[in-house]
Amino acid sequence: METLDHKEVINLLLQLASILILARVFAEIARKFKQPAVVGEIFAGIILGPTILGNFFPGAHEYLFASNEMTNIAFDGFVQISVVLLLFIAGLEVELHIVWSQGKKALYIAVASMILPIIAGFVVAYAFPEFLGVNINDRIVASTFFGLAISITGLAIVARILMDLNLFKTSSGLLIIAGAMIVDVLGWLIFSVILSLSESGSDGLGVWPTIGLTLLFTLGMLTIGKGLINRVLPWINKKMAWPGGLLSLSLALCFLAASFTEFIGIHAIFGAFIIGVALGDSEYLTEKAKEILHQFINNIFAPIFFVSIGLKVNFITGFDPGIVGVVIIVGLVTKYYGAYFGGRLAGVPRKESIVAGFGMSTRGSMDIVLGLIALENGLVTEPLFIGLVILAIIASMSAGPLIGWARNLKI
Repeated sequence: METLDHKEVINLLLQLASILILARVFAEIARKFKQPAVVGEIFAGIILGPTILGNFFPGAHEYLFASNEMTNIAFDGFVQISVVLLLFIAGLEVELHIVWSQGKKALYIAVASMILPIIAGFVVAYAFPEFLGVNINDRIVASTFFGLAISITGLAIVARILMDLNLFKTSSGLLIIAGAMIVDVLGWLIFSVILSLSESGSDGLGVWPTIGLTLLFTLGMLTIGKGLINRVLPWINKKMAWPGGLLSLSLALCFLAASFTEFIGIHAIFGAFIIGVALGDSEYLTEKAKEILHQFINNIFAPIFFVSIGLKVNFITGFDPGIVGVVIIVGLVTKYYGAYFGGRLAGVPRKESIVAGFGMSTRGSMDIVLGLIALENGLVTEPLFIGLVILAIIASMSAGPLIGWARNLKI
């Protein structure tokens, strides 16, 4: 078994140290300006990557991130684990009883907020594939992906914004949260199918077996799997050291589910997300246990992933103002009006529908993860991925002020 040598170990440790330090600094700066930590962590990656450090201090950048191939392979392993854990805690945030309590209204808002961006995104990408930067050889799948990418709502980000505005437990807040949860589940299910249909996602068991097993896995985990978790968790809490036993077994379940979906031809993150939903919805997983998992992953592994985005692309040479402009305009306008019209169709008052429109327009970690996977699988080019990242940053930064403004409208 090949191992890292002395210099490669030092290089890997320096990579991780520099990433965690700079990510923490910029996350704290983002918090000072009442912005999500993810915004600061992405900026930290841009500074450490080829955009800033590579341009102004190429020697330092070369030593840290391009001098040892084996170190970079090991670091990629950290990134893969980070994104799996990130989707696991995203799943923990999905509380099915909130979705059921909001019923038809949340479903209408969620579905409409996805349908309009998916259709508009598909039409734009299919009509202008070379301009936008989607894979011309996988045109239908890549165009569908673009529509899906601009339809995702940032559940974790919008939840934090609603808490800061004291709206989380209000009717508007619960409606937005329920809608975002539905979007998360539908979005990752659709993306998993899209990826299995693409030329680059053909390493699994075949399209139809993969789709069938994906649906079976999802339904099984949210019914039988959830029931088994409810039976086992009380025993774990009683018989094993707390919180160590719960943490280790929860992460083991996460990795098992992730490995299963990777095996059947769906990305590992989907399995992590679904097991997170099943585990997080259990009445025996306490809020304290969830908080421990969140703190552990959000402050160690999530920064590694978000900083790695800036390490992969050059935001100066890859920046295309035309592509970025189209992505931002189509993404923001269609997402807002989709949620707004969905609310009105479900009988939600106009003011509450406006608030829901701005809330559902929030982006964050999920759409960036989705975009990075598409970039790695050749569905999109670097300029389009940069456009999606910038869309996520702008949408995350503007959501809070827009929701606050909409709440004070005299209509």
